[in-house]
Amino acid sequence: MNCIRIATATDLPVIMQLVASAKIIMRKNGNMNQWNDGYPSEKIILEDIKDKNCRIIMHGDTAVGSFVIKAGPDPTYSNIYNGRWLDDKPYYVIHRITSREDAHGIFNVMLDYCFNISHNIRIDTHKDNTIMQHLLEKYGFSYCGIIHLNNGDERVAYQKTIN
Repeated sequence: MNCIRIATATDLPVIMQLVASAKIIMRKNGNMNQWNDGYPSEKIILEDIKDKNCRIIMHGDTAVGSFVIKAGPDPTYSNIYNGRWLDDKPYYVIHRITSREDAHGIFNVMLDYCFNISHNIRIDTHKDNTIMQHLLEKYGFSYCGIIHLNNGDERVAYQKTIN
């Protein structure tokens, strides 16, 4: 059975292993351009942990995934192109989703957890991350448009609200 807990600094090595695993999954599935150049770095993950936004998904004693959930507004979401957000209400954002290659059902577990925190979730991904886009659409997220990261890179943006 999977459980989710707030990550601590002692989780950093295993989270970095999960990041490496996520990169392998991306590359095997044709996503060659996301999470390059050392992103996400240990410094970024430690900041997520310090701010208590990083979560780790455990299956028994084994870490099988991690993600960040934090309250908006997210500055990179302030301008959206070729579309619009579903609403202007307060929202939470999910970032930096990782999983082991042999883990299954992680996305659903993560979403259940996140929608218990907020009924309005925004998320973005790289245009080459077709697995993530498929999962987002499968779980009822709506494509909203294109956002730009601080470095200018484009991301496809999604949102889901539940009543």
